[in-house]
Amino acid sequence: MGVGEKDSVDFKVVSNHIEKMLETMKYGSITLVVQDGKVIQLEKNEKVRIR
Repeated sequence: MGVGEKDSVDFKVVSNHIEKMLETMKYGSITLVVQDGKVIQLEKNEKVRIR
């Protein structure tokens, strides 16, 4: 891999995970945990609205 290719692959993986999380969420939040400038963890906090 050349310079920057690893970062773009990581970004695609992260964005795919976020997209899948969003497809199943109605209310809530997604938190990205970053270490040394790279996303190392995604946290999904989903709310259920009862009316």
